Amino acid sequence: MSTANLQHTAKKTIDRRSDGRFDINLRASIDDSATTSHFINTQRLHERIEFQEPDQKQEPDIIKETMGPKTPDRASAMATKIYTISYLIVFAMLGTLARLGLQAITFFPGAPVIFSELWANFAGTIVMGFLMEDRMLFKEEWGVPVYDYELQKVKKLTGDKHLSADLAAAKKAHGATKKTIPLYIGLATGFCGSFTSFSSFIRDAFLALSNDLPTPLDHTTNLSSNHTALTSTTTPISRNAGFSVMAVLAVVIATLSLCIRGLYLGFQIAQILEPYTPTLPFAFTRQFLDRFAVVLALGSWTTVTILAIFPPNPDWRGIALFALVFAPVGCLVRFYASMYLNGRFQPFPLGTFFVNILGTAILGMAFNFQHSAIATVVSCQVFQGLMDGFCGCLTTISTWIVELTTLKKSAAYLYGSLSIAVALGLLVAIMGTFRWTVGFSELRCRH
Repeated sequence: MSTANLQHTAKKTIDRRSDGRFDINLRASIDDSATTSHFINTQRLHERIEFQEPDQKQEPDIIKETMGPKTPDRASAMATKIYTISYLIVFAMLGTLARLGLQAITFFPGAPVIFSELWANFAGTIVMGFLMEDRMLFKEEWGVPVYDYELQKVKKLTGDKHLSADLAAAKKAHGATKKTIPLYIGLATGFCGSFTSFSSFIRDAFLALSNDLPTPLDHTTNLSSNHTALTSTTTPISRNAGFSVMAVLAVVIATLSLCIRGLYLGFQIAQILEPYTPTLPFAFTRQFLDRFAVVLALGSWTTVTILAIFPPNPDWRGIALFALVFAPVGCLVRFYASMYLNGRFQPFPLGTFFVNILGTAILGMAFNFQHSAIATVVSCQVFQGLMDGFCGCLTTISTWIVELTTLKKSAAYLYGSLSIAVALGLLVAIMGTFRWTVGFSELRCRH
């Protein structure tokens, strides 16, 4: 076969793939920088299938299965963007509900860990680790299961070092390809990013520093004025600066240690469950789930907005409704900030750093307004929703932990320490100034 024919045939193979997902996420970092071009790996795989010698070819049924349909139903570029945004909206609200719910059930009299945001961050990084390591849920990728083909080939022809290298490359390519699939983006960026919250973690560190961290030890059943653990107040006994430093270190060390271990625990869970994890059919995802997500996103966001305006119970606004209204906005801002900024300087993820610092600063200002003497019931609820929803989804621990574990050691230490130092320094300047001059007032978030 001539060189021109080879190039023409290879181009045809590449053109079978949709351009619909190209412009939205190949340059995006979706909770982990994608370093491998899926198109290049797919081209090489198909060239191996089509141009290998007859005695080396796989059985026709395997080739047919791995190549997929010649004219698959793929989303257009605009449709892919709509699907991605829809999943982010839906999973941002679900992640926020999961975070608020887990905080509520882990804040109880006698609780051994009093900063309950820790458990949401820990659980979110476990889910993130599972999604990163899993190779079964999205095995069909965009209709051509490249990794699965390589896995079958290694099982049939073991002992070949080149096959092992191909499998490793296929794993890497599969991980990059997952980050272009709207449903995966919704789960990783939307759910995990909203389930975890960097701004709440730094807020807990500041409250530990200022000796204002809520404690459930002496609380009655009604934990606070609006039934949320985040806004309950205490009357702490004064302590010296050394104990405050130890309190900050406890929050930081416990959060970092548990979340990093949680990520690796998620890896192990994915490996253990791989034989039992189902695969989402490509056609079902494209033709039903993606389209259903659009309807669900529009309907759910509209519903919670209407309920926030006309609530059956006014106290629901501060508990969850305002948080659900603001959550998708924070998640979408984080998604696009990461997409456009994270790749600009590889050793330092600027997008994640920017949203974490920005969200922490906004949370500090909202906290001050909420605890001021002039705050009304409705404004208190709005600020609670802004902190739980917008700031909670704008900032993320899961992405931050992934970046800390994948960067080079020196870059990871710089990135991690600078993130904590700048964010905590901002809260000392914003919340500390208010706390040590005017003082926090009692909350009025209930009618």
